[in-house]
Amino acid sequence: MEKQSLLEFPCDFPLKIMGANADGFAQSIAELVCVHAPDFDAATMEMRPSKAGTYLSLTCTVRATSQAQLDALYRALTAHPMVKVVL
Repeated sequence: MEKQSLLEFPCDFPLKIMGANADGFAQSIAELVCVHAPDFDAATMEMRPSKAGTYLSLTCTVRATSQAQLDALYRALTAHPMVKVVL
């Protein structure tokens, strides 16, 4: 039996990615997201530093076309060495 998704595709799907506030973090994540969601516009990425400025939270809203696409993107993000958490 195929696993049913609670999402209807295509849909806009926000991903929150948190990592160290380091040079190149946002650029690296934008490039990675574009690999899995080629129509992602990096200019729409929201960035919020933590209170102390140690961490950076990125919100990337992608146009998801399938559960498999989201799963692959999530796996790639969680495997990235600069990423601490993906929600």
